[in-house]
Amino acid sequence: MKLISVLLVIILLIGAYSFLIVFNGPFEPLGRLGFVKFANPDMYPGNPHSQLLAKYGEDKGSKCVLVVHFAGSSNYRSYHEGDSDYNSRLDGSIYIIQLGFIDTQGTGAAEQVNYLDSLKVALFGIPDGRYKFKSDGEIFNTYEEAMEHVHEKAAAHGQEGPIPIVWHGTSRSENPVFNQGCGFPLYFYIMSKEYGTIPAYVYTFTGMVYPYFKNPYRSYEMLFSPQLQDLYTSGELDF
Repeated sequence: MKLISVLLVIILLIGAYSFLIVFNGPFEPLGRLGFVKFANPDMYPGNPHSQLLAKYGEDKGSKCVLVVHFAGSSNYRSYHEGDSDYNSRLDGSIYIIQLGFIDTQGTGAAEQVNYLDSLKVALFGIPDGRYKFKSDGEIFNTYEEAMEHVHEKAAAHGQEGPIPIVWHGTSRSENPVFNQGCGFPLYFYIMSKEYGTIPAYVYTFTGMVYPYFKNPYRSYEMLFSPQLQDLYTSGELDF
């Protein structure tokens, strides 16, 4: 009993410490956005995942949100969600900023993702200089350059306060319960760079749980994940 009490106190202290570190920081960590793709590209105005991300931003009172990816062939253009007829449930438009990483060791391209490696770098850290970054068609050689771009975009679109951040999370293969999908290690990397290792672990773990409570499509995505993954990899979801 005493041991359990001590463990609970430690967990509470770690949680409180992490909350205080992240409070009023540059990013508000949310977690994983989706499990599998509904359509490709899904970070595109009118797509359910894009609408869901905009709704998260709206619920937080934010004008912008950041979604992070594995860098593939996309230019990761930032865009408004909420300007079109698709988005009648949103009160206003939310500016979605996209950021992908380029793994210089060749394991981060969307076409050749090594998920075991992604898990390792998320759990044990990423050597500085391993990643380059991609956003709005530009490649940034350093984290600092990429963050300057992100914050410039946010400021230009009226952002005040921390930017809500998610990792894309869609998995093209394997069980999406265990495979954390697109952008997972970059999310951890940003958390660790901005807030330190302990908050990074805390908010990455809570981020894994986030879609089970917040994503209204979770049951559909999990139930039909093999079929949706097959359709995606065969190009049937492209539009």
